[in-house]
Amino acid sequence: MKYAVLGAGAMGLRYGVLLQEAGFDVDFVEIWQPQIDKIREQNGVFVSRDHKDKHLVPVNIYSPEEYTGDPDVWVVFTKQMQLADALKRTAHAFKPSQYVVSPMNGMGHIDKLNQYFDKQNVIGATALIGTVLNGPGDVDFIGAKGAGSMNMANETEQPDEMTKNIQAEFTQANLNPNLTTNFMGTLMAKVIFNSVINTLCTMFEIQMGEFIQSPVAEKLSRQLIDEAFDVCERAGIALLNTREEEWESVQFVSSVSNPLHYPSMYQDMSKGRNTEVDYINGYIYDLGLKYHYEAKTHDFLRNLVHLAEFSRDFDVAALEKKVQALELSK
Repeated sequence: MKYAVLGAGAMGLRYGVLLQEAGFDVDFVEIWQPQIDKIREQNGVFVSRDHKDKHLVPVNIYSPEEYTGDPDVWVVFTKQMQLADALKRTAHAFKPSQYVVSPMNGMGHIDKLNQYFDKQNVIGATALIGTVLNGPGDVDFIGAKGAGSMNMANETEQPDEMTKNIQAEFTQANLNPNLTTNFMGTLMAKVIFNSVINTLCTMFEIQMGEFIQSPVAEKLSRQLIDEAFDVCERAGIALLNTREEEWESVQFVSSVSNPLHYPSMYQDMSKGRNTEVDYINGYIYDLGLKYHYEAKTHDFLRNLVHLAEFSRDFDVAALEKKVQALELSK
């Protein structure tokens, strides 16, 4: 089948490049102009694996307005706060027959995708795969070849032949997909995982392997996991894992699969971008409120991340004022 990746950042590039290397036709559609310009300038994207073997991979990249292709499947990997704009700009290329797979972090994207695609054609997904965008046109795949895994589920929870074909082709691309029939349980399992790893590693600027070595890692993880499970139980969401299995997943991915990985939330914070914490810890807290339950630790962490964002922006603004004052005094 033909694929189009909407959101050619770190994970979008990884999925698209792996599908391309498996022999499938892939286009990349990107909303960040520096990414488009750099990839075109160097005639491809530089790909490394664990900081080694850097090589150029030719890719076709377009802005949403330029794209006129007709893919069978869209793979959507924008940030949550960018998705509405990206979909609106690309809407001219959407067709009723097309399917969409979205392994984005957080929650909030499904309602937006439903505005453009039939529910039977919407496949929610999660990815336990670490990738870093070093800069425009330069991506680093974290983990050995074939590392990582993903879960995927039709929104209708009735996988059809097309969904099974997508799973088969993702398997050929070493994305290790597991097809489930539990849509919300599949998505929320990753939200809970990210609510622990992404947020805590970001707050303390550490890699996943460093976090899991801490003597308080288990206590912190279990507290966040327990609150999230309490929320899901009240919301009637049957999760894929038990509480114990969720902790074991955090432990395994952090210590074995991706110990050297800085989560995407940290990458956003360190590069001056706003994080997706409202769509992760914030989503868990807000969902709990609907069922008269306060996931207070998740809300506390969300506010800490926003304080860190404010502090970063405040420091940048103060520095800019100092520079301006120095220039005026010359």
